[in-house]
Formats: sequence, C-alpha cells, structure tokens
Amino acid sequence: MITHSRRHCVVELQALPARIGQVRRIVSAQLRHWQLDPLIDRAALGVTELLSNVHRHAQPDKVCTVEIELRLGRLTVSVHDSDPRLPVLRDADGLETCGRGLALVAAVSEAWGARHQPDGPGKVVWFSLRAAPAPAPPPHTVLIAAEKPVREPARAVIGAVDAQPVVTGVPASVAVGTGPG
Repeated sequence: MITHSRRHCVVELQALPARIGQVRRIVSAQLRHWQLDPLIDRAALGVTELLSNVHRHAQPDKVCTVEIELRLGRLTVSVHDSDPRLPVLRDADGLETCGRGLALVAAVSEAWGARHQPDGPGKVVWFSLRAAPAPAPPPHTVLIAAEKPVREPARAVIGAVDAQPVVTGVPASVAVGTGPG
C-alpha cells in the first residue's frame, strides 16, 4: 500500500528482491515529483541497502514500511521492521561479498541511525540527505540592457562547387595498401 501527502510518502511491503526494485522506482519517482533529482541515486542506493538488510536479517517476517519525508530542507528515508535487533556497522574484509550495506548508507548520506520503535516491537533504520531542489526557471522573461546595439548574425553563404576529378600521384595500376615484393 502506498500513501503520500505533499512531502511525505509511505510504502508497506514484504522485503523480497522483486519488491525492493519496485520500491526503488517508487522512491525515484517521488523525488522527481518533488524536484529533487540530484538526490535520486543516493536515495535509491540507500533504500536498496536498507531493504536488503530486512530481507537478509529480519525475523520473524519480512514485512516492513518505507517512509520518505521532506522537511526543513532535509530528506529522510526510513525503514521500519518488526525485528528488534539493531544493525551494526562493521568493516567488511576486502574479500567478503556482503556486509557493506550500512557502510554504503553511511558513505552516501549526511547522517544515518537506528532506534527501537517507541510504540511496539521492531526498529527503524534511517538516513538523511540535504535537499536542494532543482533550480526553477525564471518566473518571467529576463531582459538584458545592452549599451551597444546587437548585431544580426552573419548570413550563411552557400556556394556550389564544380565536381572535377582529383589527380593523385598514384598510378591506377598500383593497388593501395600493398607494398613492394
């Protein structure tokens, strides 16, 4: 189920691989709607990592809620699940194939954290990004006062060229690209 207000969007889901991709697209579309295009890549990566953690670690089920909120120039993305165990940021060995999710979230966000849900079982893991909307077009035509008159651009002159054979120094009997002998 998806609910949203002007600056708040909530998606409830099962954190399964196919749904994670759908939520990434929902987050991207919502940020485009809010004209926060510069944040799409970082927010999509962050929400993917948090949902992957729910899929991989949450017990007893994979039901969760993704919430994105824009308030006071800050975008906050949070994932709520029913597992009370808080995630731990760890240093993954260079050869390990997993264990870098929270490090990626920390790298792409301005702040992140986790807390127990105050009103029931489970936890909330979140990250935030500074929101700078895409520049809006000017509300009216901008006139530039010039002291010198603006000249007309030069007109293009197109002339016809008489096609003449080109004489080269290569005899017609010599194949191009072959060497002697």
